[in-house]
Amino acid sequence: MRDPYDVLSVPRGASDADIKKAFRKLAKTHHPDRSKDPKAKEKFAEISSAYDLLSDPQKRAQFDRGEIDAEGKPRFRGFEGFGAGAGEPGFGTGRSYKTFTWPPGGNSGGGSAFEDIFEIFGGLGGRAGARGGTRTSETPAGEDVTADVTVPFVEWALGGKVRVELPNGKELDVSIPAGIQAGKTIRLKGQGNVSPLGGRPGDALITVHVASHPQFRADGRNIRVDVPVSLYEAVLGGKVRVPTLDGTVELTLPPRTTGKGALRLKGKGVQSKPNPGDLLVSPRIVLPEGPDAELEKLARRMKDGAPYDPRK
Repeated sequence: MRDPYDVLSVPRGASDADIKKAFRKLAKTHHPDRSKDPKAKEKFAEISSAYDLLSDPQKRAQFDRGEIDAEGKPRFRGFEGFGAGAGEPGFGTGRSYKTFTWPPGGNSGGGSAFEDIFEIFGGLGGRAGARGGTRTSETPAGEDVTADVTVPFVEWALGGKVRVELPNGKELDVSIPAGIQAGKTIRLKGQGNVSPLGGRPGDALITVHVASHPQFRADGRNIRVDVPVSLYEAVLGGKVRVPTLDGTVELTLPPRTTGKGALRLKGKGVQSKPNPGDLLVSPRIVLPEGPDAELEKLARRMKDGAPYDPRK
């Protein structure tokens, strides 16, 4: 694999912010879902692998010191003491190697001496152990990615899809269950970062937030809304237009409406399955603007002849 700094086109002294910015730009360009380049998948995997290394402070420091390679694997430095006699360089010198067998007298197991010595040091993780048996391990998956999404109130109550941009440059239409609790996380399998070692991709974890609405308020599975009504509508009753999540409906206001309680529209609340909530309509009596002599005369007659206390 190429030098991760070269892959992301950043200098070795680049800041974390510069590295992230470079990755996002390249990821958008070469993401397999967006690019028509037949090698887009390979390029995206290389970009993701480079970012995984450079975004990890510990791995980046190890790479800069030459302790690990571009794939994050330890660099082989040789075994001290083996074959390093007087004037004879040992493993890792790049000049000559001393031949030896392990164990002395040959290898009765049928494998090479080099494989046997690697087994002793744990270097052949997927190979049978020295006394038989097999060690297996799952290829590491890609890293998960996280994102937040603020869902419009109506889409949250009715359920629907919202567009989400992930940190790896991928854009997805995410299905939002009606009435999902704010702060809950939706897991999208396989939408995270690719695995540089060929394992399964990571997941995307989307945390849901709900935007406020100028008219509607959530009350569990129910939705509340205030509707202004005139004084004569409250006294005499009548039909008023009421906003709902999916349009307006005509609601019959009973005579002598006080505004204390709420009128219920069945099934017009949060569309959670199998039992949707209701829309709770609270009438709010509004007096006419400006002075009104007739209304004031009526109010005085009521005060003097038929007073009542609505606060009791």
